[in-house]
Amino acid sequence: MRAAVMGSPIGHSLSPCLHRAAYAAMGLAGWSYEAVECDEASLPATLRGLHPVRGGRPGGAGEPDDAWAGLSLTMPLKRAVLPLLDTVSDLALEVGGANTVVFRDGAAHGDNTDVHGIEQALTEAGVPAPRSATVLGGGATAASALAALRGLGVHGVTLLVRDPARAGETVRVAERLGVALAVETLDKLTTRLEVDLVVSTLPGGAADAHADLLAGVPALFDVVYSPWPTRAASAVRESGGVVVSGFAMLLHQAVRQVELMTGRTDVPVEAMRAAGEAELLSRATRTG
Repeated sequence: MRAAVMGSPIGHSLSPCLHRAAYAAMGLAGWSYEAVECDEASLPATLRGLHPVRGGRPGGAGEPDDAWAGLSLTMPLKRAVLPLLDTVSDLALEVGGANTVVFRDGAAHGDNTDVHGIEQALTEAGVPAPRSATVLGGGATAASALAALRGLGVHGVTLLVRDPARAGETVRVAERLGVALAVETLDKLTTRLEVDLVVSTLPGGAADAHADLLAGVPALFDVVYSPWPTRAASAVRESGGVVVSGFAMLLHQAVRQVELMTGRTDVPVEAMRAAGEAELLSRATRTG
């Protein structure tokens, strides 16, 4: 059975490391997982060229060796894939993006495991159910963060972005989720930190410019995982706050993907965690 992560650029992805570790621990010797460079323009043809599972459990009798069990999708494909799928989960429709494609009965089914990843990462870190939150950034991950916050009981969020005019899709996501959203510019950050949780979905290093301001928040979830800790994360931790890394989100969304693609629930979380942490350490050593 085959599976892969697709996106562009894709060379940095930790997904192959995580999924392969799961397959090894689960005894799935016939399974493979690769990284495939794929942009929006090539996505339709790429999907048409796959040979999905025809029926039953992936890897079952009668399935060809080159049958595809599923895909992990990263940017810029999470939104672009939606009209190409046969069915889409309610959650993925609400969030406006699918990071997971599972092939069953000759059809492609889209789902979103990023929301689960965020919820589990916060729960694992011991972040109490927040009553209020501020989200930095307005892209696809911010949309998933809104859904996760709703699941944790937050119904009003402040979204801080560079350009509110470009946050239209995330605003529509909030409307579908029933989350009251106030959109403001990032320069208002200093007045929007009296919250239980700050979620930064900004790209690597971008939140570090605000490290001194963030230092006093009770909890920070920074989606960056390499290099780690970020300056912002260190500032929060040193002031006694709780810090959650993007690696925890990546790990737990991958765990859910393995469950969906294999049809099994005995996914080895700790084996996947150890493999991912070892890979990150190896990368840091090579670049350091």
